[in-house]
Amino acid sequence: MFAIIETGGKQYKVEKGTTFSVEKLDLKEGGSITIDKVVLIGDNAHLKIGTPFVEGASVTAKVLAHEKGEKLRIFKMKAKDHYQRTQGHRQKYTSLEITEIKGEGATKVAAAKKAPVQKTTKKAKVEA
Repeated sequence: MFAIIETGGKQYKVEKGTTFSVEKLDLKEGGSITIDKVVLIGDNAHLKIGTPFVEGASVTAKVLAHEKGEKLRIFKMKAKDHYQRTQGHRQKYTSLEITEIKGEGATKVAAAKKAPVQKTTKKAKVEA
């Protein structure tokens, strides 16, 4: 079973046991978090899509660590004005491990065959 969750303004596809990093959350290491913003839940045969979120679905994750990303260097320069400025930034992240995915039974998605679409031309419309 997999789910697509939303946290920190981004969406992540997760399964049980998945480890990934999200924008920093104010939680203690070793603690857990329940994410209710589940956009989609399902497996290979069944899907349940939320509008915007799936009701009754939640994902539980364990907080592994708080870490920093790679350093970004921002360099500004204006030629002939002798202006140079260098700035650095390291984004803070929280590592999560998915422990459980809960959701009310995902409904079956019917793979309905679409009827072939007949293309009409302008001449055919005029004659009719």
